[in-house]
Amino acid sequence: MAEQPYPHPPDDRRYYREHEWAKADAPDTVVIGITDYAVGELGDIVWVQLPEIGTRLGQFERFGEIESVKAVSDLFTPVSGEIVAVNQGLAQHPELVGHAPFTDGWLLRIRLAAPAEMDRLMDAEAYRNYIEGLG
Repeated sequence: MAEQPYPHPPDDRRYYREHEWAKADAPDTVVIGITDYAVGELGDIVWVQLPEIGTRLGQFERFGEIESVKAVSDLFTPVSGEIVAVNQGLAQHPELVGHAPFTDGWLLRIRLAAPAEMDRLMDAEAYRNYIEGLG
């Protein structure tokens, strides 16, 4: 099960329409993950494919895949930059994404290429309105 449903996505991060989030981690880095809404749509996570450290990504670029018992979905980065860390624990325990998408189930840490891109993402209220419009 995902972390108890967030009736309100955490306010400390920004959101992309493909259901990824970005949270400032340091002055020039962000942590990337997927939302509990995405987890709810996917179901039990069984596999996650992530790129290597050092990979450079453009904003909204596909960076990997996540497989569940229901489907395989692409993952997209909400910001551009260089990958400085990947969640190595997901190789052995991909279910962490489903159990704790906003904490232990993080995917990547990226050194931002353009910090202003964070301002182009949805805040928690806008994302909440967006997902309400989907259902």
